Amino acid sequence: MAEKLDLTRFEKKMVIRNIREEDIDRIIALQEVCFPGMDPWKREHLESHLEHFPEGQFCAEFEGAIIGSCSSLLINFDEYDDRHTWQDITDDGYITNHNPDGMNMYGIEVMVSPEYRRMKIGHRLYEARKDLARRLNLKSIIIGGRIPNYHKYQEEMTPRQYVEQVMLHQIYDPVLSFQLLNEFSLMRINPNYLPDDKASSTYATLMEWNNVDYRPQSKRYYKSAFPVRICVIQYAMKQIHSFEEFMNQVEYYVDVASDASADFAVFPEIFTTQLMSYLEERSPSLAVQRITEYTEDYINLFTDLSVKYNINIIGGSHFVEEEGKIYNIAYLFRRDGTIEKQYKLHITPNERKWWGISAGDQVRVFDTDCGKIAIQICYDIEFPELARIAADKGAKIIFTPFCTEDRQGYLRVRYCAQARAVENQIYTVISGTVGNLPQTENMDVQYAQSAIFAPSDFEFARDGIVGECNPNIEMVVVGDVDLEILRRQRQDGTVRQLKDRRRDVYHIEYKK
Repeated sequence: MAEKLDLTRFEKKMVIRNIREEDIDRIIALQEVCFPGMDPWKREHLESHLEHFPEGQFCAEFEGAIIGSCSSLLINFDEYDDRHTWQDITDDGYITNHNPDGMNMYGIEVMVSPEYRRMKIGHRLYEARKDLARRLNLKSIIIGGRIPNYHKYQEEMTPRQYVEQVMLHQIYDPVLSFQLLNEFSLMRINPNYLPDDKASSTYATLMEWNNVDYRPQSKRYYKSAFPVRICVIQYAMKQIHSFEEFMNQVEYYVDVASDASADFAVFPEIFTTQLMSYLEERSPSLAVQRITEYTEDYINLFTDLSVKYNINIIGGSHFVEEEGKIYNIAYLFRRDGTIEKQYKLHITPNERKWWGISAGDQVRVFDTDCGKIAIQICYDIEFPELARIAADKGAKIIFTPFCTEDRQGYLRVRYCAQARAVENQIYTVISGTVGNLPQTENMDVQYAQSAIFAPSDFEFARDGIVGECNPNIEMVVVGDVDLEILRRQRQDGTVRQLKDRRRDVYHIEYKK
């Protein structure tokens, strides 16, 4: 009697899935085979795709081999010029212009290994895109398609005539014919779309697939503004006698920010050292140890206030002991009660000498109900690489709690925060301490002029200053920043520092 047939011996596994970081080298090798003579992806391109829109990057895996892939991003297509190029629509391949609230998916590449081009791999990848578009309730998918057989006909017909012949099935084009079969319709023909696409004579057909299941939603309409109100607290360091007194001062300022309908209240760096004024510990290193004992009280205080007053709070920074080391940590207390933290990465000689502070090692960007934000504590804002990494991760505002004892130190923080705003087309916010703690070692005199800065262009505040406090006075400043203006200026501003970077000449490598 014959044994039961083991069907698993005949199975061949085909999977369409999202691209992972470990796939990158294989995808680059695949592209070199699929598009000989054209510049392939660089590793940093694909890493940026996964960082900004991981769910929009697909690959086809067959028997453990990557045999096809496609890349995409989300945009509001109406905001782009009709005659855009591939570089315009992809930010030179890095998709840092990806808009999570965009209504259109833009496909920037599809490739299939020549050995597997009769297995409907491209169709499967297109279907994965369509499924994602339906799931995200997108209006359409748009692609700039190559016409790689056009070079054979360019002496006898224009690109328009060639496209018409393909649409009439008089000429076969491997890309355009495929797109038409997949329910894409022609929008227009763009010249100079991809400079190294010699086979298409640099032309591309702009094609669109419309999602018939799309349901318009008011939140997806074009925004004329996205205002975010920020209240910066210039906090006075003065003698107190209990933690309850500290709590009362903090709540007063949160109440002020809430009364101003602020979205964020921002406190300064290590302003909890005010507690040293009643701890009666003369040794700086031992005083810091005593401060760390208040960490849970500090976190409970700000968590309660953020929920009670319905406001996001940048809780300055606080010395925290973790595994035998002391860190300078800034906390984000969201108004929904959740908490995030950013360690200070660069420790000043003074912090090392007096307090023995250890350095963190991650640049974090946090989601909030007012967009993505980053926190860079005092000295960290003086290192431009950190702000660029945060901007590339999607941050629109960088908050910088600081503590400086003289005007020179303050100006380093201010000038660098203003420079970061210009360099990265981002808003920056600095919040510092004023006053003095005469009986506290290493925390005697403070100097600050807290402020909110914008990039320098026509649509932003004059001199790039949204608002600023008077120097060395206990007070607050309230200012509105507009994330929609920021987004438009990144796309169409007088200068476009993020888009115009020479990534072919230099790049920043973030090792985390």
